[in-house]
Amino acid sequence: MAQYYSVEQVAELLGLHVRTVRGYIRDGRLAATRIGKQYRIARADLEALTGSPVVAESTGGRGAEVSSVVRIEDIDRARADRLTTTVLAAIAGPREGGRPLHVETVLDEEAQTLRLVILGDPADTAALLTIVHTLTREL
Repeated sequence: MAQYYSVEQVAELLGLHVRTVRGYIRDGRLAATRIGKQYRIARADLEALTGSPVVAESTGGRGAEVSSVVRIEDIDRARADRLTTTVLAAIAGPREGGRPLHVETVLDEEAQTLRLVILGDPADTAALLTIVHTLTREL
């Protein structure tokens, strides 16, 4: 099975800034697949760029990452801001799996919908989804 990396993981592995890696993708120097607003880089493509095998730090087991999109309807700017602030506060700090959770928010004020795009460790993502579920019931 092919192994894929996020832009942040590639930047960390290569000791580069995330913007530099995104520039490599834009310039065509690094092949990547776009999933929503995120890029995923295949191990083979990363090795083609570096000319050598990729050595990732061991996390003590197999790594897994979950991508989730949550769509919240009938939400205005004020409630979306409160929910977003709470979600971002919930992901601050170290995670149990050692990997950060990444959350992007997109508010469509006209349609009154908020989308949360969550990328991260399955257990951490599940915990965050529980928080989002609780928050949306209280709105």
